[in-house]
Amino acid sequence: MLNGRDPRIDFFRGLALIFIFWDHVPHNPLGQITLRNFGFSDAAEVFVFLAGYASVLAYSKVLQREGYWMACLKILRRAWVLYVVHIFLLAMLMGIVFFANSKVETRDLVQEMGLTHFITNPQQALTDELLLRFKPNLMDPLPLYIVLLLGLPLVLPVLVRKPLAVVAVSLVVYLLAPRLGWNLAAIADGVWYFNPVTWQFLFVLGGAAAIHAGQPRAPQTRALHQQPVFLAAATYTLLAGVITLSWRWPQIHDAVMPAVLSELLYPISKTDLSPVRLLHFLALAYVTAKLLPGRGWTHNWLAQQSCRMGRYSLEVFCLGVLLAPLADMLNAQVNDAWPMQIFSALLGLVLMAGLAAWLEFNKRLNQTPRRDGHPLNS
Repeated sequence: MLNGRDPRIDFFRGLALIFIFWDHVPHNPLGQITLRNFGFSDAAEVFVFLAGYASVLAYSKVLQREGYWMACLKILRRAWVLYVVHIFLLAMLMGIVFFANSKVETRDLVQEMGLTHFITNPQQALTDELLLRFKPNLMDPLPLYIVLLLGLPLVLPVLVRKPLAVVAVSLVVYLLAPRLGWNLAAIADGVWYFNPVTWQFLFVLGGAAAIHAGQPRAPQTRALHQQPVFLAAATYTLLAGVITLSWRWPQIHDAVMPAVLSELLYPISKTDLSPVRLLHFLALAYVTAKLLPGRGWTHNWLAQQSCRMGRYSLEVFCLGVLLAPLADMLNAQVNDAWPMQIFSALLGLVLMAGLAAWLEFNKRLNQTPRRDGHPLNS
């Protein structure tokens, strides 16, 4: 039986949402402290891994309690909700971008956001939107999540019983996809920017981690510096951080980076989830889990704000997508002056946290019992 909700999962999911928002605002100074600046992976890996973890954690309980078909029904219902949200979010995003573009004279935000297809061929764009083939910038994670969730009923029963077998099959698919060109069709680039055929492996690993977390384990008695896996993961994470930081100074990077290592390392594909990206995230996740084994640190005020955002990740993610072009518009109005850039980034963060707080308050309000003992249903 899997354990209950882990606040650490909510915390890191909330942190990933913050990083995604900051990364989506061009020239944002706070975007320099996000995960992508200190390693090969970024918040996208965190988002997908935790999506797999949370999905398996939730629907495996439904599977055990109510059976396979009810679990399938609830998974498909959730996927439908995400699909409807995607359609409305895209419509709202286009309206905001068109408005922002009319206020910014120095840049073409419509082209930068990948909305040219809608301008040149609106009828086809609407069809492509319904088929998840039209995905402007900022919109890629949600369609990926929809496709991965639709595949969950196929693997969930086996994943619960034999997680290693599912991981092995998923790994084979992950390795074959780039070689055989497996991907889904899309407008603009021709294929999905986040290839679901490769990113499914990280989603499955998240689900397997949820299964593993529910299994009894013997306590680790050796210190961290005596654990070879931890030392290897920490070393790889550190080296990846050094290499990533060296990208800021190309001449130094080219001078110190061995040619053999460069040939093995580059290009680092985000579309196909390059192995060095995958290994970096797994190493970073392992080191983090070892350094933060307990849950007590999630009880402080700042951590609680991130946890709350993680609990309402869909709503907060959608708001972040809509706020990013508005923040970009505000910054462009003052020629990207750094005080405005920091202000818009922090304002977006406050609004995202405020939305999560409101949703939490509204949920508690609906759960407040009446005097006759029945819950409120207003």
